[in-house]
Amino acid sequence: MDELKEEKIDQHTEELEVESEEKRRGKEIEVDEDQLPSRAMAIHEHIRQDGEKELERDAMALLWSAIAAGLSMSASFLAKGIFHVQFEGIPGGMVLENLGYTFGFIIVIMARQQLFTENTVTAVLPIMQSPTWGNFGLLMRLWSVVLLGNIIGTGVAAWAFEYMPIFDEATRDAFVKIGTGVMENSPVEMFSNAIISGWIVATMVWMFPAAGSAKIVVIILMTWLIALADTTHIVVGTVEILYLVFNGTIHWSEFFWPFAIPTLAGNICGGTFIFALLSHAQIRNDMSNKRKAEIKAREQARQEEAEEDKKSA
Repeated sequence: MDELKEEKIDQHTEELEVESEEKRRGKEIEVDEDQLPSRAMAIHEHIRQDGEKELERDAMALLWSAIAAGLSMSASFLAKGIFHVQFEGIPGGMVLENLGYTFGFIIVIMARQQLFTENTVTAVLPIMQSPTWGNFGLLMRLWSVVLLGNIIGTGVAAWAFEYMPIFDEATRDAFVKIGTGVMENSPVEMFSNAIISGWIVATMVWMFPAAGSAKIVVIILMTWLIALADTTHIVVGTVEILYLVFNGTIHWSEFFWPFAIPTLAGNICGGTFIFALLSHAQIRNDMSNKRKAEIKAREQARQEEAEEDKKSA
């Protein structure tokens, strides 16, 4: 019985294995920039290998991590609402209010929870290197599970904010004001703003390998910029809009349109189809040149070995 269980686990692991060049060759690509043609390629490889690990994770582990991330992201909505009340009428209060937007991102990223927009970069790079149907299926699985978990988590948080006796009327009014401000955007504006936020999140992820101990500073600066630019984000925005739904301010259908569908499309477009494609494109020649150099070195080694065999004969 134990052997059967182990066999099933092994089969499951094989089904979730990302197809990549180094697995076919049986040799991992070195992430040390001194061993690679450029620093950009070293960063690319670091993020791509992280993406492979995420793609191969168990679905239930991903789901629970994503639910936790959805709950954590409500901290952005919470902090922004509280700051709105505390800094209202103060010169520069809007700048400080938007600082609250960074709280959820700090918690989620530092705790390594599954945030949908963060995965639009890390999980896409393995598919760009090896664009197979198997890898694409793993990407769709990851995105679906993480997005579902994020929405469940944010929905629970929005429900709690509305129905549990936690906040005073001033804070509740601030929550409504934040949500209605998002809903003032047209579907085209939702999509366009979401491209910008997707791009910024992708840029932030690309900066992490070089950030070191300053990672939290990068998170604060980049996500603060998202808030200051008044852009839309599918996960944070879901808390804001679902609060309006539970509050009775808007109908359920308005969550999906004009908010969720255009915002989701914009985040994916900005983080994946623009940033990730450009980031991958800049190192494609480096990767190609590296492979050519390796092939040339192997050919030269074989020739030298053949010459030595002739001499010894």
